[in-house]
Amino acid sequence: MRTIPTIDYSEAKRVVDLIVEKASQMQKAVVVAVADSHGELICFARMDGASISSITIAMNKAWTVARAGKPTQEIGEKVRHPEKGHDIAYYGDPRFVGWGGGIPVRNHGEVAGAVAVSGLSSIEDIGLASLGVEVLAMPSS
Repeated sequence: MRTIPTIDYSEAKRVVDLIVEKASQMQKAVVVAVADSHGELICFARMDGASISSITIAMNKAWTVARAGKPTQEIGEKVRHPEKGHDIAYYGDPRFVGWGGGIPVRNHGEVAGAVAVSGLSSIEDIGLASLGVEVLAMPSS
């Protein structure tokens, strides 16, 4: 029998709380999605003022990361590559996205889930999602 690592609710909530706090300090509004190893939501937040379109994008970023096992930015770069690129439809599901801001959470080399942020530039989304992944590496207080 195989055991699949996954993020639990308390960990997911800690990630969401940290990202929301950091975005608030930046005086910006984001959507945060934390998913399990299958890409299904564990915890989600849409800050006041965050765009409606960012709701689905954040969820799809988290789903994409969990399913593909790699950051959404990496997928986006691959599909946009001028010579080796391919249509995102190659992945076989319309939920796959290639905008930066979705990052895998790994446990002993296996994908345990995903942290995704949407609503800002790709660089800002990636930065906030990275904070979320980093907090999971720290023991909870």
